[in-house]
Amino acid sequence: MTTLKERITEDMKAAMRAKDAERLGAIRMLTAAIKQKEVDERVELDDVGVVGIVDKLLKQRKDSIEAFEKASRQDLADKEKAEVAVLQAYLPARLSADEIAAEVRAIVAETGATGPADMGKVMGAAKSRLAGKADMGQVSAAVKAALAG
Repeated sequence: MTTLKERITEDMKAAMRAKDAERLGAIRMLTAAIKQKEVDERVELDDVGVVGIVDKLLKQRKDSIEAFEKASRQDLADKEKAEVAVLQAYLPARLSADEIAAEVRAIVAETGATGPADMGKVMGAAKSRLAGKADMGQVSAAVKAALAG
């Protein structure tokens, strides 16, 4: 089975052969971010680490899209949207809101969390278990809801 990094490298070669400049640019940006993290931390990223970087880049792109649309720069927003489409292909299937809530309930039970003061403990466990599988904003909201009730 190939790793996510190997798949990204193969996709980059395919984009070069196809002369798909937009796709190639987005993949090169991703590989640069992966290499930067590996060099900075002197580690070899596994699939979970790569998914974390993809998530971070997607969040940056979404923030940029919002800013560009507010500034009436649809051309730049469209470029960012194209990058989002390329990057999303490297994420595993996302959990639904119901699945996230069920996972959060299980984590709350496992950690023995009782109220809002335990938010950090539950989020720490949720991050390690749901990284790449769920949007952390949704997870955070589910944790708040579970601890409030």
